[in-house]
Amino acid sequence: MVAVLNVLSSVRGIAADVAFWDLYSDTWVATDDLGRRLPTHRETGPPRSDRTVGMFYFLWHGAHIQGGPYDVTRILAQDPEAMQHPASPLWGPLHAPHHWGESLFGYYLTNDEGVLRKHAQMLGDAGVDVVIFDVTNQITYPEWYRALMRVWTELRAAGNRTPQVAFLTPFWDPAKVVRELWRDLYEPGLYSDLWFRWEGRPLILADPDRVEPVVEQTKQDTPVELMPDTTLGQSITMDRPFKAVGGRFPTWATRGAAVTLTLMREGPGGDRVACERFHDVSDNAWLLLHLPAPAAAGRYYLEASEPGGRIGWWSHSQDCLEQGEAFRAGSAGPGDRTLRWIPVDPESMRIKEFFTFRKPQPDYFRGPTAPDMWSWLEVHPQHVFRNSAGEKEQMSVGVAQNAVQGRLGSMSEPGAHGRSHHQGRMDPRPGAVRQGLNFAEQWNRVLAEDPRFVFVTGWNEWIAGRFAEFNGVKLPVMFVDQFDQEHSRDLEPMKGGHGDDYYYQMIGYIRRYKGTRALPILKSKPIRVDGSFDDWIRVEPEYRDTIGDPVARSHRAWNAQTMYTNATGRNDLVAAKVSVDRQSVAFLVRSREAFSSGDAPGGIVLYLDLDADVRSGWLGYEYAIHGGAPGKVERFDAKDGTWTTVAEAEWKVAGASMELKVRWRQLGLRRSPPVFDFKWAAHCRQNDDWTDFTLNGDAAPNDRYNYRVLVSDGGKGTFDQSPTAGD
Repeated sequence: MVAVLNVLSSVRGIAADVAFWDLYSDTWVATDDLGRRLPTHRETGPPRSDRTVGMFYFLWHGAHIQGGPYDVTRILAQDPEAMQHPASPLWGPLHAPHHWGESLFGYYLTNDEGVLRKHAQMLGDAGVDVVIFDVTNQITYPEWYRALMRVWTELRAAGNRTPQVAFLTPFWDPAKVVRELWRDLYEPGLYSDLWFRWEGRPLILADPDRVEPVVEQTKQDTPVELMPDTTLGQSITMDRPFKAVGGRFPTWATRGAAVTLTLMREGPGGDRVACERFHDVSDNAWLLLHLPAPAAAGRYYLEASEPGGRIGWWSHSQDCLEQGEAFRAGSAGPGDRTLRWIPVDPESMRIKEFFTFRKPQPDYFRGPTAPDMWSWLEVHPQHVFRNSAGEKEQMSVGVAQNAVQGRLGSMSEPGAHGRSHHQGRMDPRPGAVRQGLNFAEQWNRVLAEDPRFVFVTGWNEWIAGRFAEFNGVKLPVMFVDQFDQEHSRDLEPMKGGHGDDYYYQMIGYIRRYKGTRALPILKSKPIRVDGSFDDWIRVEPEYRDTIGDPVARSHRAWNAQTMYTNATGRNDLVAAKVSVDRQSVAFLVRSREAFSSGDAPGGIVLYLDLDADVRSGWLGYEYAIHGGAPGKVERFDAKDGTWTTVAEAEWKVAGASMELKVRWRQLGLRRSPPVFDFKWAAHCRQNDDWTDFTLNGDAAPNDRYNYRVLVSDGGKGTFDQSPTAGD
């Protein structure tokens, strides 16, 4: 924070925030290419600090390269019949990662620092509180998450807020991954400021019953049915203390199946150690009976009784346990039953005391089977996942789902729930893929239920392996989780296609869910353009931008022969102010470093949207004022798409501050409009479209956003703060 104070207090007129550099990004305005306007305070209500958004985030870009990049969209454009020809030379090897399309930032690797900085900024501006790393495939990607955490820690040290981090571990066997994360990250206390905490402890999405070392007998060839008024059992000799024991139970797809498990000492009829009734048992589920206190080594007997519905115990016809026997109705017989037990393990005890656990539900359809479970992706209507106190704790929102006719399928199968799926079917209208209809339907469901936490899937998956078979379906070429633009679930802006439509759609829904702060009313003071800047001190509000975000990128791409380089970020714009009077409007902008003689002329541009309507002008901007000699004022001609110089503004540069003033009549107005938008940009203009503000230089505010100015009318009231443009 010291670095922030040094930077921000070095120039008079703009105050430093002693806690962090609050950008007030929830007050910024933007309209996407589809004319959808971000909601502001009047539509969202005030901020709600008890609502949290998590974003599924992928670390694997670069860890599994097998040639390429192989872009499915490009391949099908080159050969529309390629899905029927697995031997086509256009495809990469079987199981090799294939991109469904290209990110706006290219086919990048996870450790590309330029991309990592941009992700932190974009997600932070959007109101995302935590990114949840996908480590469900038994790989933790330590090299990659450390790169992200290092870069995000640097941004936080400069005063910025970034999302925090958590992990989604393997659904059925998380022990290895949880222990690796514990030993590599959490136990040594690395990057602890970035750990996302829930209920006071770091959150981890893992089944707490499966994070400890497990001993088990899994051989099975016979599902022995448990009949009413009888029992099934298994004896075992434990060689060390243990804390839970159980078995695997078939239900023959019976709904509402139930069973009672009882642990006794020695054998049938022995002293009872623990007993629990299990309800709504899923088919072939492993059930664990947790003991009230660890039991000592010795001989024990686990018994199943009181069947509800149809339920049994998976067993093997031959002996599998050297010191154990299978029982039926209290009598020993041949073979053994499946068993799983959890020995007492000191490291596991520390892990379970350290984290807040939420068991992830992998199924898109079933919903919670117990309290304290969370979903990551579901079909509409999504379930509400409640905590042990019965509160509506969590729901998921997805862009698309690889669900086909009520089952888990692949994205490349006909009938998969793509981006245009809503109201039970795919929307066939041209351009529907850009509308985010699936995403909107899921968000509206969440807004109606209003849980404490929303898990959004997802940000930057981009790749999927090529298969020939999945979940019993065989096709010449298959892609399970990602396929093409329609059948993909990334929110990160793409090159071409839907661009950044989904990013701003997401922001709009996050604002409706979390609320926003009210737009501040302008407090103006007389301004002299003299380079002293003292007269700006009492002008409010202060409009802020991310510290340390000018574009500086030099990193290899997915293809090792390709380098992504961009050095357009020369000035780090950090804050701005506006002051108006009846004749003129003045602007102040401040950079983190001094403007040089080479930077100011032509490199720094102020864009004005005087009617706060994106439908007029270039991206909505009618005027551009260049911050340097001769301070030219340009007007955009919508008829021929050109800029024409119409006036010169007063301007002064001193150190890291620049101020300018222009008369309203030079902007085609007689007086100040009641509301207008503005944006500063430093060395952004490269492509002459919206991507300039995301890919190049430094824009203040970031990306498509604008600062909105609400002008007081001299004490007679406040002008309407929200135009109808883009509704």
